[in-house]
Amino acid sequence: MNHPSLFNDFLRDTVNLNETRVKDLETSIEAIKEAVRTSDWKPHLNGWMAHGSWAHKTIIKPVDGREFDADLIVFVEHVDDWSAATYIDELYQAFRANATYKDKVNRSSHCVTISYANDKKIDVAPCLTNRTNALEVCNRSTDRFEQTEPKQYTEWLVKKNGYSGNNSFRKVTRLVKYVRDIKERFTCSSVLLTTLLGYIISDDDQGSAAFADTATALKTVFGRLDDELQKHTTKPKVTNPFLQSEDFATAWTEDQYQNFRDRIHTYREWIDDAYNEQDRSESIAKWRRVFGDEFAKGVAIEEGKSVSKALVASVRTTLAEASQFTGDLVDAIKRFGARVLPASFDRKSYMEAPKWKTSGQNISVIVRADLHRNQYGTQKVREVQALEPLEPGYWLQFKAVTSTGLPFDPSDYKVMWRVTNTDEAAASHNELRGNFEKPESDNSRWESLKYRGVHLVEAFVIRKRDDRIVGKSPAFRVMIE
Repeated sequence: MNHPSLFNDFLRDTVNLNETRVKDLETSIEAIKEAVRTSDWKPHLNGWMAHGSWAHKTIIKPVDGREFDADLIVFVEHVDDWSAATYIDELYQAFRANATYKDKVNRSSHCVTISYANDKKIDVAPCLTNRTNALEVCNRSTDRFEQTEPKQYTEWLVKKNGYSGNNSFRKVTRLVKYVRDIKERFTCSSVLLTTLLGYIISDDDQGSAAFADTATALKTVFGRLDDELQKHTTKPKVTNPFLQSEDFATAWTEDQYQNFRDRIHTYREWIDDAYNEQDRSESIAKWRRVFGDEFAKGVAIEEGKSVSKALVASVRTTLAEASQFTGDLVDAIKRFGARVLPASFDRKSYMEAPKWKTSGQNISVIVRADLHRNQYGTQKVREVQALEPLEPGYWLQFKAVTSTGLPFDPSDYKVMWRVTNTDEAAASHNELRGNFEKPESDNSRWESLKYRGVHLVEAFVIRKRDDRIVGKSPAFRVMIE
């Protein structure tokens, strides 16, 4: 499913740089320009240009409170006898002489950087307009001038965004950057990533259904990118479309490229799976596998919290004998039986989607639960059945067995447990869970009985030699009074 409203909310609330920080950035940029204009820096100024993610409108909110970067080009005329390094060094000294920036400035190979503590960094890069017939940036490390085409490159990306329609290219680029930064599973600079994505969009895409909404555009772009990467078993060149000598992939190592290629292939599979899934809760869970728990976070929490209210309301309208019922879900099950639970009850949008691939096997897996007074107790009280009313304060030991009752050998198999709580009591303690949990040494899992409601425990059997799922149990429904 494509969930257009959820994607819009996710972009607005989590991915996009918020408007307050954008305005603050613009204020800082103007102050930097004024500082350079009034400084003793010798070059004649010919103008300014936003560059990079800021100019391309693909900048995202930094994750985990990190700083974000913005790039600013200052166009200047050549100063006789100045080398490439001199432009950077003298601009650095000009900022050092300014009381506002003297403790915020650093220099690197191509720019001077102004750092604002725990907020942002602004890179100011000199670009010569008249030393030769081409625009040139300054490489302080090699003390050489390097040809560049920032204006045409930015215009190229603007065209690509126009071809995709609905601002799709920019939205997709932001989402891919978010995945890169939040997951930290692959290395790819922003300019390299943006260029790769730009190359796979053409004027033929104008008005295409392949870019009908954000999720569809994301599916299209990842599919095309994966197809292109699979053609290249070794690192390809990724050149500036207006400057063939500029290869954005130069800094990539071969290992980094191979990892990027593999990760994009995996994400393509996950995105296709989430997009094609027709069950709403399952689809949301699969999109959360791609983007993490911030995607549809509010929707997922509300779903878990309101389980009892939603189902009891349904019971009142579907069961004639329940029209006057006033209890909660636990009361409803005790009175009317398991029929009040729909099959969809076992699927929740906040459940973590499996990251392991399936093996093609489908071994039958059954969950058994033993009641204990204490964790790791040697004497069980009894074996319990699904939806058997249980008092809080006890412990359950869960075991995964085959259809013949045999356990899975820990030397060959690992049993990962997905434990999902529901209803208001668990939600109020921020304990809806839904993630995968590691087993004990014997592949069992101990859980305490805490929150009133109906909760779900599932066993996923992973074959160790290839890390693939060979079997999954039905959900064992635990009911706590």
